[in-house]
Amino acid sequence: MVSVSSVRGTKHFHIGKWVRHCLKGIGYFVALGVMVTGGAIYYLVNEVDFAKLKQRELETKSMSLTEEVESLRELKTSLESDLIDREERMNLVSDRLGDLEKVLGMNDSEGELESRLDTAAITSSVRMVMLTQIPSGAPVHNARISSGYGKRKHPVTGSIRMHRGQDFAVNTGTPVYAPADGVVEITRPSKEGSGNFLRLQHSYGFSSSYSHLQKFAVKSGEFVQKGDLIAYSGNSGLSSGPHLHYEVRFVGRPLDPKPFVDWGWTILKQYLVKYEVFDGNL
Repeated sequence: MVSVSSVRGTKHFHIGKWVRHCLKGIGYFVALGVMVTGGAIYYLVNEVDFAKLKQRELETKSMSLTEEVESLRELKTSLESDLIDREERMNLVSDRLGDLEKVLGMNDSEGELESRLDTAAITSSVRMVMLTQIPSGAPVHNARISSGYGKRKHPVTGSIRMHRGQDFAVNTGTPVYAPADGVVEITRPSKEGSGNFLRLQHSYGFSSSYSHLQKFAVKSGEFVQKGDLIAYSGNSGLSSGPHLHYEVRFVGRPLDPKPFVDWGWTILKQYLVKYEVFDGNL
């Protein structure tokens, strides 16, 4: 029973059992709804916080990845620049190697660069060894050639004779050096013909001889190396003035000394240093 009093009087309402059950059910439903809503709100709040935390972590990771990508881009640019520089150097080496191959007389320049370098190094090394074993370069320094190989009019006798060597116009007492490794075959003092005469025996059948000397600096049977002092130039024997008569022979046959004089150690060394096959400490 529900009583409602007012100025107009009191009214009485009777609530039945069925209505009470309905109100009670509605109350339970509302309470359940409030609880479910509160739980959902609590869950969503936690999810929002977790999402914000994840968002911050992703932002931090994104910044880190951005920095890493920028670093990789810089590294890529640096590597590309280095690659271009190396390609330019390889092209320069290839060009220089081509020039060196021409100097060394090598015809095959189409192989791998490493193989070409090995071949050039071996070829140049062989030539360097050869230049110490056979006559190369002038036996006197900074000397003018006064007479070459071939037929000429003898300056003393006036007859046409074969000149089997090359004359260097040098003063008396000018040092004479061995043009290659060898053994002193003979030192012959004389006042006639070739005058004081010296002959060196070299490898591969080559020999070199020196005439009109002033005096000897070595003895017969002595071993000499390229560049060793062997004698001093003079004016002995049948000579019109101080000079050195220089001959190169192969198995006794006279050869024109000019190619041997022109292609010397100094020229080869200059080529090898220029094209960076060897350094300057040869």
